[in-house]
Amino acid sequence: MTKPNKPQSLSSLIFILLLVVLSAATAKAQQPFYTDNADVTDKKKFHLQISNEYDILQRAAYPSLRQNTTVFELDYGLFDGVEIGVDGPLIAISNSRITTPKTPFGVGDLDFHIKYNFLKEREGSRLPALAATVNVELPTGNAREQLGSGVMDVFLNGILQKSVTKKTTLRLNGGILFAGNTTTGEIGIKTRGKVFVGGASLVKQITPRLDLGAEITGAVTSSLKLNRGQLQTLIGGNYAVTKKMTFDFGILAGKFAASPRVGVQVGLSIDF
Repeated sequence: MTKPNKPQSLSSLIFILLLVVLSAATAKAQQPFYTDNADVTDKKKFHLQISNEYDILQRAAYPSLRQNTTVFELDYGLFDGVEIGVDGPLIAISNSRITTPKTPFGVGDLDFHIKYNFLKEREGSRLPALAATVNVELPTGNAREQLGSGVMDVFLNGILQKSVTKKTTLRLNGGILFAGNTTTGEIGIKTRGKVFVGGASLVKQITPRLDLGAEITGAVTSSLKLNRGQLQTLIGGNYAVTKKMTFDFGILAGKFAASPRVGVQVGLSIDF
């Protein structure tokens, strides 16, 4: 178990360094939730997210037992309502002692996205905020060690966001993977081809600094075989360390082969 601690130590060091970084914008509350929000990074501003997730895998993943994933994401406000970004993971997989290598570790697949918030929510209007993202993921990870998918992924996602009350926000996602697969290391649907993805989250502002919420997300192939699908829930939130940075945390549980059995996630979000 010494090697999986390597990405944890790396992310912990970066977390400490980021705590002393000053910036002028307000951090957004997207992590730890997988359900994307309709908000985009302000024009000519950057938004950085770093998360570390430790998962116990489903028994169907044997001889792989556990996975530790540290994800770095950097977004940039290209225009008003338009964001571009790139993210990539560092992955460590703990395998059974019968497997060689016992702990594969390395960079996963690199993902590029563009996000367009084409309708903003307005006070007094029944219309929600609407946005869409297009993602292209390149096979930069080592597929032989299960660190990468080995194929290029193309994904389109639609986002609906609506304020249920002044302090509670509902977000719905629905998307389709046109090519490739959804894997990140041992987690995700490995079958190539069309995959339908959906999710819903409900987040409430508890105090001016603390948001808490819950979500459910899932994915299924075009053949609708649930035993090869993905279904997971997450409970978590964000704590505003400063006006410009949040500490993000979550606990998750999953069902079916493509989801982790249980996991925990921590991270930071910062704008500059």
